[in-house]
Amino acid sequence: MVKLIAFVKKNPAFSVFALLAAGLIATAVCAPLLAAQDPYTAVMSEALQPPGPEHWFGTDWLGRDLYSRILYGARTSLTAVFCLTGVIMAAGAFLGITAGWCGGVIDAVIMRISDIMISFPGMVLAMAAAGIMGASMKNAVAAIAIVSWTKYARLARSLTLQIRNQDYIAAARVTGSRTPHILWRYVLPNAIPAVLITGATDIGTMMMEIAGLSFLGFGAVPPAAEWGSMLSEGRVYMTTAPWLMLFPGLAIFIAVMILNLLGDSLRDVLDPREE
Repeated sequence: MVKLIAFVKKNPAFSVFALLAAGLIATAVCAPLLAAQDPYTAVMSEALQPPGPEHWFGTDWLGRDLYSRILYGARTSLTAVFCLTGVIMAAGAFLGITAGWCGGVIDAVIMRISDIMISFPGMVLAMAAAGIMGASMKNAVAAIAIVSWTKYARLARSLTLQIRNQDYIAAARVTGSRTPHILWRYVLPNAIPAVLITGATDIGTMMMEIAGLSFLGFGAVPPAAEWGSMLSEGRVYMTTAPWLMLFPGLAIFIAVMILNLLGDSLRDVLDPREE
């Protein structure tokens, strides 16, 4: 308890944003308990009602409670963004460490593929990939992952190249340590923190990209509750029922702001230069 209090005092910004992020995740997990109504039940007689005591955020054109759909949308959006970030961090770190450690042909092949990916606008390539695979949240995550792993691969490769030439790696080899042991004992602990920091600062960006694909029709498919898809559906009623775009947009803004600030504060906590 004493250590926790000391950590909070030393890192107040991280503690605040971590608490807000925990609240955001708890809201998504507890959506069935917090939702006022079934988010998928259409009541046509209550279509396009403005925010009020019965429907806090109003209703959509099918009479579905927007507040409940926002809560369930948090589950869809947060699950997708965390899965996406985990996939690109793991894939990028694995490919980058493999390229940096093995060198030669393996390094050249992985880096040339990375160069090809970087040469195209990321969002355009993701839209093309999602269009080929078909509209769904899984395909949207896969499409963004295909074009987003390159940053992590290049970072992990750069760190591996630095670590590979250190004296303690040479000493480990002299003492008979095998490559898997060296990678696990020395390379991963030194490379992973930087990858985690980069991933934490990218979570907000990944959420915007997922919402963007859903807004354009390449992500979540109606009637699924997802913030980007809800924005797309609400734009038809932007002048007559502005709350259909206001509340999903506000939810995206708040979530992205919290996650971005959490990533920045985590970087300050884990940055060895801060010690």
